[in-house]
Amino acid sequence: MAFPFRSLVAALALAVVSGALAQEPSEFAEMRRLLADGIKKGVNRARELTGGPAIDPRVIAAMGKVPRHEFAPPELRPYAYLDRPLPVGPDATISQPSLVAVMTDLLAIKHGEKVLEVGIGGGYHTAILAEMTPAVFSVEFHAEVAQAAKRTLERLGYRSIEVNVADGYYGWRPGAPYDAILVRMAIPDVSSALLDQLKPGGRLIAPVGPAGGAQALILFRKEPDGRVTETGIMPVIFRPLPGGLRL
Repeated sequence: MAFPFRSLVAALALAVVSGALAQEPSEFAEMRRLLADGIKKGVNRARELTGGPAIDPRVIAAMGKVPRHEFAPPELRPYAYLDRPLPVGPDATISQPSLVAVMTDLLAIKHGEKVLEVGIGGGYHTAILAEMTPAVFSVEFHAEVAQAAKRTLERLGYRSIEVNVADGYYGWRPGAPYDAILVRMAIPDVSSALLDQLKPGGRLIAPVGPAGGAQALILFRKEPDGRVTETGIMPVIFRPLPGGLRL
């Protein structure tokens, strides 16, 4: 699901095909700036139509700062600043930048709040979260995926993130409770274990639906009295969250 800044995507794609895309840091920095600006304009234009608030400038600043190409395999780095997901290994992806921005913005993370990420993937979204608050926990089913992402994050200076290996469908209880929970891959439902780990007043966002079927991005809020409300955001297509048998 991409926001309407096709001219930016088309220009970058043309540069890749023509061989004109230089892989110098300065070139990547400019591409990152253009992508962040395109996301800002696209999201705000869409929200003007629905009366929604403008995207948080802190989210756009994070998108303009985190070097997405560093999380991509070398052969895919020329594509790092297109608005598209990138594969980084078995059951692991770097999420589409516009969705990273929207999901992060909807969580309304304040500095100092504690955030749980379910499914670390390549670690790119983890770094975006770490730009919003230093208290980031991530739980990943595949140990090798978790280790690879942790190495990249630490190399880039994100050393305060706690990365754990477990089935994220059940969250990560040792770090609970959390102010916000972000689920990066599709789940058939939100487990009671995840909701129990959310503080009163906390927010949880997840793509909910079957693997290969209709999914919806849903924002959950836990009210002060413990009630949970749901707000549907948009239809999406995500890979399923890996894990064992869930009863």
